[in-house]
Amino acid sequence: MQAKDSEAAERIVPHVWRFDAGPGEPVEGYIGLSPNCRYTVEQGYGFLAGGEVYGRDRSDMLAAEDADGISHVQSSFCIPLGASFALDVPDGCYQVKLTLGDLLTATHTVIRAYGSRLMLPPVRTQAGQVLEVLFAVSVRGGQLQLSFSGRAPRLNHLEITAVPEVLKLVLAGDSTVTDQPANGYPYAGWGQMLPARFRHDVCVDNHAMSGRSSKSFIQEGHLDTIRDVLHPGDFLFIQFGHNDEKTDTARHTDPFTTYKQCLTEYIMTARDREAIPVLITPVSRRSFNRQGELEDTHGDYLIAMRELAAEQQVPLIDLADRTRQLLEQLGPEQSRNLFVQLHPGEYMNFPVGAQDNTHFQEYGAAQIADLVTQSIRDLNLHPLTMYLR
Repeated sequence: MQAKDSEAAERIVPHVWRFDAGPGEPVEGYIGLSPNCRYTVEQGYGFLAGGEVYGRDRSDMLAAEDADGISHVQSSFCIPLGASFALDVPDGCYQVKLTLGDLLTATHTVIRAYGSRLMLPPVRTQAGQVLEVLFAVSVRGGQLQLSFSGRAPRLNHLEITAVPEVLKLVLAGDSTVTDQPANGYPYAGWGQMLPARFRHDVCVDNHAMSGRSSKSFIQEGHLDTIRDVLHPGDFLFIQFGHNDEKTDTARHTDPFTTYKQCLTEYIMTARDREAIPVLITPVSRRSFNRQGELEDTHGDYLIAMRELAAEQQVPLIDLADRTRQLLEQLGPEQSRNLFVQLHPGEYMNFPVGAQDNTHFQEYGAAQIADLVTQSIRDLNLHPLTMYLR
């Protein structure tokens, strides 16, 4: 009996994890997270290899009258320079509460999940200011990873809470939507920039994958995975088209038959789970002719999706049209800044440069994410509109 009880105890995991970051004794009830706390499988948390982590405790540097009433959370902190913190947790959605700041100097911290997913706008604090920020994040693979960068990053306190009932915005799509890996910087999908546009009431769960069409995404089982995470009231945003246009059998769909049929399967999946489907036309490519006019490369796929949205009475974000307007406004030269148009030696990950008119660099992905959030407002997709920053 005791052995069974012991095994059950080992399977129990907390719903809240609290960390007091920085040197010195942690606050009672908190786990100490010192600069040299490295992740191990046995421990289940800590800073991952790579990056640098330093620490300060300002309490000894303050005059006695200034130190009165100052807590350890305020005075002690880690300085994570390009460092990532990992915590082993069950898959699901979590609310992350961070305390950031420094009693003596201004700070600037950028927070990402899994190296590339932007969770908040850059957090800036003035000297003496300690700020609390919150966001929601999805975890797959049994480990939450938070990366810290910026000109003067800080981490004072970290609290992670399981929030299984939070409103989810689930994304299905291709490489223009997906979370591009950190080692591909400055490549970025607009989906990885979207979490920073929402308050902690919404968890953006990006399932988009590079190279997939509406057909291959289903056949590889990814829609089944989405079905398992959708709850009543959640949203499913669906953007495919770039790879449906490919000629290979695994991905190709016909605009008015198999493309519509596949998209309908996404719609039905969402509705079966009492979630809300939203169709998104594929983003425009940077394809200007010699006269400087933008050419449409999606053709009938745009017509087919617009028809399907009307037939199924599904909200439509016409991102093809919105990105077309943006590219035409910028013109052939300025629009290069949105895409992975890189000079040799400009970025470490692309020493020979790149000439890509389909995929975005981070600056461009942020612009597209703004178009998506403006569309959410224009369509009044309630309650998402309530939780936009």
